[in-house]
Amino acid sequence: MQSILEKKFRNHIMTLTEDIGIRLAGSAGEKQAANYIAEQLRSVGAQVHVEEFAIRERAVEEEHLEVQVDGKWQTFACSLLGNARGTEGKTVQAPLVFFSSQTDYQRKDLSFLSGKAVVHLGTHIETADDYRRLAEAKPAFIMFVDVRYPGTVATADGMFPAYTHAYDSLPIVSIAFMDAWRWQEKGTAAARLRVVGGMRPSSSQNVVAELPGRDPNGDILFVGAHHDTQADSVGADDNAAGVAAVIELARTLSDTPRKRRIHLITFGAEEQLSAGSAVYVRKHREELKKHGRFMLNFDAFGSLLGWTELSCCGSEEMGKYLKSFFVNQDEYIKVKNEVVPYADHFPFAACGVPAAWLGRMNCAAGRFFHHRPDDNISRISIPLATKLTNIAQEALSKIALADSFPFPTRIPQALQADIEDKWGQLFGGWAGFG
Repeated sequence: MQSILEKKFRNHIMTLTEDIGIRLAGSAGEKQAANYIAEQLRSVGAQVHVEEFAIRERAVEEEHLEVQVDGKWQTFACSLLGNARGTEGKTVQAPLVFFSSQTDYQRKDLSFLSGKAVVHLGTHIETADDYRRLAEAKPAFIMFVDVRYPGTVATADGMFPAYTHAYDSLPIVSIAFMDAWRWQEKGTAAARLRVVGGMRPSSSQNVVAELPGRDPNGDILFVGAHHDTQADSVGADDNAAGVAAVIELARTLSDTPRKRRIHLITFGAEEQLSAGSAVYVRKHREELKKHGRFMLNFDAFGSLLGWTELSCCGSEEMGKYLKSFFVNQDEYIKVKNEVVPYADHFPFAACGVPAAWLGRMNCAAGRFFHHRPDDNISRISIPLATKLTNIAQEALSKIALADSFPFPTRIPQALQADIEDKWGQLFGGWAGFG
């Protein structure tokens, strides 16, 4: 069996991050990345096809935020959220108010936000009803603060499409945590925002490579990663490293004996809440229900410093089985049986396919360079990412060849209700939101 090679791994990341660069969903950069991936997958003999789907591209020409601090207007960095609305090139000025997403959604009345510039502590609105109430309050605009990290950089992010489809989009930008801290410390009176551009119709793509098994109509193992990025980020860890893993796994698994089929997919528009993988499972739902047995997703798993986690939507036996391959190679990982709807394994779990996400954290809330411009190749340990991919390759090859499946291929009932709730709330269920 061939090994994953550090040189090839690095070259794929360099091509995606330096030759191509930012790969926003629906953009020319994302399409260029998909073409590169398809070419690489075809070169190893895989059966490759590209599945296009409609998406809205974030196309922002200008973002300008000013806040009145100590009686003086000062400029601060901001980033319009994907699926949010701009200001149509107009400057919108409003009194500033602070709002904590952790506690203030308990209020029965949010009308005090009407016409205000809202500093929203928290980047995720966990329920559609909270978003509805926020939209009905009609704030002038909203500034999301990423409370996971005390950062000095405005991180990029997106709003859940199911929310904006149901209740319209709002003007929302991200700001740096320490900027919001300073405003509270110094005292603020007002803010004004001008955004030229916003969302426009476009298309994204899933790149699918199929490796046949001895049984042409038998079980399918899925391997995935996303090839798009957030705004202003070349996304080396999130997620060029994951794409490199998929390409290298296609190369090394292509000549290994297999009873089961392996489908390797790089998804577009993951940064718009796994839109690409959601499209894929809706399109292939019957095939997944009949033949899908396991999905392994690579996303942000290369951090130079930190620890490796395997987030499992499946049985405890699945987590223990996969962990054993890492331990045998002296790599100790944290296995968590949980529902995480913010990565491409989740739609597969919604379809009933046991799924796991391999990621790597460097602080308690994730990665400090998450969705930032400095997510470049310097943030990644190429030797470690290569080793982790080699371990995954060994596990996948054994599962693909085994006479019987080594762990239960059903999702425990305890997880299923949570999965179904989040699939409906955040993704619009099987009907979607289109």
